[in-house]
Amino acid sequence: MTRLLNNFKTAVLLAALFGLLVFVGSFWGVEGMIVAAVIAVFMNFGAWFFSDKIAVAAMRGQEVDRGGLHEMVARLSKRADLPMPRVYICPQEAPNAFATGRNPKHAAVAVTQGALRLLDDAELAGVIGHELAHIRNRDTLTSTIAATVAGLFSMLAQFALFFGMGRGGRGGNPLAMIGVVILGAIGAALIKAMISRSREFVADADGARIAGSPHGLASALRKLESYAKRVPMRNPNPAMNNLFIVEPFVGKTLTNMFATHPPTEKRIAALMAG
Repeated sequence: MTRLLNNFKTAVLLAALFGLLVFVGSFWGVEGMIVAAVIAVFMNFGAWFFSDKIAVAAMRGQEVDRGGLHEMVARLSKRADLPMPRVYICPQEAPNAFATGRNPKHAAVAVTQGALRLLDDAELAGVIGHELAHIRNRDTLTSTIAATVAGLFSMLAQFALFFGMGRGGRGGNPLAMIGVVILGAIGAALIKAMISRSREFVADADGARIAGSPHGLASALRKLESYAKRVPMRNPNPAMNNLFIVEPFVGKTLTNMFATHPPTEKRIAALMAG
């Protein structure tokens, strides 16, 4: 059921990506709509096949095929009855991790250097179990495409702000342009929130079972939440927010209203109660 729901969400997101681009193209008439439709087809193709590579590249991930992290992922993947995913280490000091890929046969797990330094073996196993649960539940394709669509919302909002939008090359209504910017930002945040919040509880529970105990993951979540407030992610792409195991971008801002993850204390409480 979870897989069918995620497939449906993915189809909706791809349709939204197509519709959004065609709508923007309509500001330049029929020709603009045709060009936008062609671009949308290519972007949907790219989002399906390459969004995982884009996510890893954005974090400057380096693939590893040996060592303690690789061995742990191999062991837990076997326990979860999953194909061995590619394993990446990202050079960021901010402790975090994410999984990506369009299906379990084309999946990847990435962990930052900061997380490797911060977490002990039991905590790291809990984190890896959580990410493998996302892969098994087919969350990863939905997440990466959501990040692609959210990034496009933000890009179009900035485009509208810089160039203005109007038919026939004329400047658009300033109020309408501001509306596009606001809706773009809110739309991106809502997409990410819709995709991420509820499924984290499922991945926590499944990840604890893969790791063999909820205690390591619960302890890891406490540490990651605490350090995320003190060690910011370098050159972050906010559109990727929903991919990570804990919210990487914190602070007292309006975007906290649209946080992509449930509160960590609620996740820990549900994890220990289960």
